[in-house]
Amino acid sequence: MAHDLSKVGVRDRLKCRREPYWQRLRIGCFLGYRPSKKDGPGTWIARAYDPVARRYQLRALGDLGELTKKEMFAAAKREAERHAETVEAGGTLKTRIENVADACRAYAQSRPEAEQRFSRLIYDDPLAHIKLEKLRRRHLLEWRSRLEQKPALVSRARNAEPVTRPRAASTVNRDMAVLRAALTKVLAPGRPNTEAAWQEALRAIPNADGRRTLYLDREQRRLLISHCDGEIEPFLRALCFLPLRPGALASLTVGDFDARTSELLIGRDKSGRSRRIKVPTEASALFQFHSEGKDGSEPMFRRKNKQAWDKNSWKRPIAAAVRSANLPHGATAYTLRHSTITDLVRAGLPLLTIAQISGTSAEMIERHYGHLVGDETTQALSLLAI
Repeated sequence: MAHDLSKVGVRDRLKCRREPYWQRLRIGCFLGYRPSKKDGPGTWIARAYDPVARRYQLRALGDLGELTKKEMFAAAKREAERHAETVEAGGTLKTRIENVADACRAYAQSRPEAEQRFSRLIYDDPLAHIKLEKLRRRHLLEWRSRLEQKPALVSRARNAEPVTRPRAASTVNRDMAVLRAALTKVLAPGRPNTEAAWQEALRAIPNADGRRTLYLDREQRRLLISHCDGEIEPFLRALCFLPLRPGALASLTVGDFDARTSELLIGRDKSGRSRRIKVPTEASALFQFHSEGKDGSEPMFRRKNKQAWDKNSWKRPIAAAVRSANLPHGATAYTLRHSTITDLVRAGLPLLTIAQISGTSAEMIERHYGHLVGDETTQALSLLAI
């Protein structure tokens, strides 16, 4: 539903949420507004499409608290249009990084997963407003304590209470790692064992990563696909072909696949770095089929509403297919990635090659799958076809 952010009454009636309310100013140029949880003014965000990077660039505009409510929209609109002109001209945005939230937004400009994590854990937290020059170990220890006590969301049905669980140590480590990376870009480590040693508060919990043990063999994966809804079937089939993270696969566009060379550009992944991989024949045919007649900027695998898949939209149909096929409880989209990597390791593919394809390190592959090396099997990469 579109909202007219130029009207003060409309903005005052908006409910608080992580995702800003967006108003389109023109093609590729949007102005966003995020209401405050308190009585103070909300914050404004500019969003502009970068045709070179083929992604949106965000810029925080602040709360514009020095202006009256009637003046805010016009000022924010001018800044959003200026932001769009800079992005479209290929300019580099120079924003002042003063507090923790600024550092996080700068780090997340080309890292969508980091932006989602910061939206959940940083921007609405007291830590966000701490000036970088005043950031101390105690501030991050307090944030870490709040993080560890924050339940992790398991599922959120439309007409039911959200299902949560205690936050796992491995999840805490992942949350801290992204913040640590953002702060490292703008802050030097403080002197050890002092309040200035902010980095000490973000040390990872040792031995927190448990090995994923749920594995679906090829027959079970065929069964899953045969019982899934037709809308999500191409997405699941692609996950069975390639050991990609579900989010990386979901963000692929038609232009990321080169049918002439059977190469796939993975532009958005956990590490934030892009990589190019060559896909097997069966996967190439699948990507080519779903590229036909589509513009290069369209999602490769899209839903009926023409939007890309995300973890909130793929959870329910996958869970329904798991139940219908009577597969082990707990099988998820990530289970397919783990199962595909397992097959590649057993097939004898070099660990470095598997790491490059899957977008992780050879060390992680060795740590989680090294026990499978040397398994007597004749499986090959092409046998991953479902």
